[in-house]
Amino acid sequence: MYKTTVKIDGMMCSMCEAHVNDAVRKKLTVKKVTSSHKKGETVIISEGEITKQELSGVIDETGYKVISVTSEPYEKKGLFGRR
Repeated sequence: MYKTTVKIDGMMCSMCEAHVNDAVRKKLTVKKVTSSHKKGETVIISEGEITKQELSGVIDETGYKVISVTSEPYEKKGLFGRR
């Protein structure tokens, strides 16, 4: 699993967050996606890596601009996660 953090320019409110989240869910295979207009970022949890080109294509269609993309291996933590 991978955690991808996307810095996005243009999100101003919770409706912007929802718009980005919906676009990502519709176009990419993801486990979880959350956005924050205050932080100006979207965090995606997915089985495989997502490229900057894929993300830019999806997010640019919504009218927002991708500033940067970082990806790192992700291991679920918590009650049922591995130790």
